[in-house]
Amino acid sequence: MKKSESTGQQNKRGRLRDGIVPAVIMTSVVLLWQLTVGIFEIETFILPGPVDIIRALYSERALLLTHSLVTLGEALAGFATAVILGICFGLLMGYFRWARAALYPIFVVSQTIPLIVLAPLFAIWFGFGFLPKVIIVVLVCFFPVAVTFTQDLLKIDEDMEFILRVMGAGRWKSFVLARIPRALPGLFSGLKIAATYSIMGAVISEWIGAKEGLGIFMTRAMTSFRTAALFADVVLIVVLSLILYKLIELVEKKILNHIDFV
Repeated sequence: MKKSESTGQQNKRGRLRDGIVPAVIMTSVVLLWQLTVGIFEIETFILPGPVDIIRALYSERALLLTHSLVTLGEALAGFATAVILGICFGLLMGYFRWARAALYPIFVVSQTIPLIVLAPLFAIWFGFGFLPKVIIVVLVCFFPVAVTFTQDLLKIDEDMEFILRVMGAGRWKSFVLARIPRALPGLFSGLKIAATYSIMGAVISEWIGAKEGLGIFMTRAMTSFRTAALFADVVLIVVLSLILYKLIELVEKKILNHIDFV
């Protein structure tokens, strides 16, 4: 009992330490940034200080909230679609060798095409509405989900599969019972990467053409030399990405804690 309590306290101290160190580093960077801007009297339109960015966040809060909701909607729609497609293609490539041989190279090559090139094409084909932005997000998020899931599905627990086959399980049942649960950590790794990419993908798609969204807000702030507002936009992009990441991480812990043999 005492040993378990001691271990629990050590884990708490470890988590506290892991949280304090990044916080101290970030605080130091922000303070140094503010001091540098003040000492060298750097103009706000060149490099705003953290205080200027906080002011911009407050003064532009209503507009930033509106644009954030638009970008978040595009990101979530694209992310959800990419997750469904990524899991389906991951299962397909993990189970069938011919599917892996046919599709995997295509997916890899697709990642070499810059999104900034595809975005204008989608705008021409689909207009400047919601659909082309969702497609861009899907393209950004699909690859990490499909690939990480596929790679973990290919990892074989020979002992588990042998036991299942002795018990009369066929290939598909062995795949479902032995491989899919063990591939969930890889899947969630891909989901966390994709979650952070989703906001970025939505913003990139808005640069090409949009009426609302953090991407178009960023473009307007840049062209009007409102650099503090531009930084405020970046802060929101980072915050939204981190929130999505943490939500996926929370779901991951809830699910994996109920799987004994992962």
